[in-house]
Amino acid sequence: MNFQTLPSLDMTDFRKLGDYIHAEFGIKMPAAKRGMVESRLRKRLIALNIPSYDEYCAYLFSPRGQKDELSFFINQITTNKTDFFREGAQFVFLEKKVLPELLSSVPTGGTKKLSVWSAACSRGHEPYTLAMVLSEYAAQHKNLDFSILGTDISTGVLKVAQKAVYAHEEIEPVPMMLRKKYLLRSKDRSKNMVRIVPQLRSRVRLLRLNLMNKHYTPIEQMDIIFCRNVMIYFERETQNQIMYKLLNHLKPGGYLFMGHSEVIQYAQFPLKSIQSTIYQKVGNAKE
Repeated sequence: MNFQTLPSLDMTDFRKLGDYIHAEFGIKMPAAKRGMVESRLRKRLIALNIPSYDEYCAYLFSPRGQKDELSFFINQITTNKTDFFREGAQFVFLEKKVLPELLSSVPTGGTKKLSVWSAACSRGHEPYTLAMVLSEYAAQHKNLDFSILGTDISTGVLKVAQKAVYAHEEIEPVPMMLRKKYLLRSKDRSKNMVRIVPQLRSRVRLLRLNLMNKHYTPIEQMDIIFCRNVMIYFERETQNQIMYKLLNHLKPGGYLFMGHSEVIQYAQFPLKSIQSTIYQKVGNAKE
């Protein structure tokens, strides 16, 4: 079988898949995304030797498909656009404003153990960017210790994050000083690949998490949460539900960083706006 012999994804099968994606993962699937879904799933049909999208739906929704195929389906459907130092002004704000404030209450001789969560961390660019920024700050402020949690729904991108190996063109946003300090060149120079150094990788814990889960049970209380460019894929009601769950894992006084394309009605949450897309928690979240 090849790409040319496959029929197109008709609206009936698209609605089956779209309804499932919305119900399980909260992601909106308007009709305009039919072509995207079709193109992303073609490789799976080829790999499985399944001749039509109708038969693929039957397999995906079967007990065997839910066990063997679901993770592949998620990996194909979810969008994983990310970069190192994406929306870089937020990392400057983190360094210049947030970290000094959070460390200001540490008693003399004490240590602040900072917990940071990168929700929807994709291929690891965001948590490793955070690890670079925090490592640089900790080098100058010995009273800071930190850990970073990265979560994503896709096991595929989490495997990439775990390996922490990236093409050289991906590291272009990383300042040269930080490249020399935190990136290792491949011994095979023809591959033009780099890997995050072990001391940074050891600071990042990775975990699969669906933000649609009723509870985020494994997640501890965090000082800082980055949840950027994720909410745009959800409807307003789902956005609100996720926001409450995120805030239940953010300490009072902790900071929430959103994406620049996202606007939330923060007044309905225990948040105050610090600047565009950056919020501080006040009080507790109660849905």
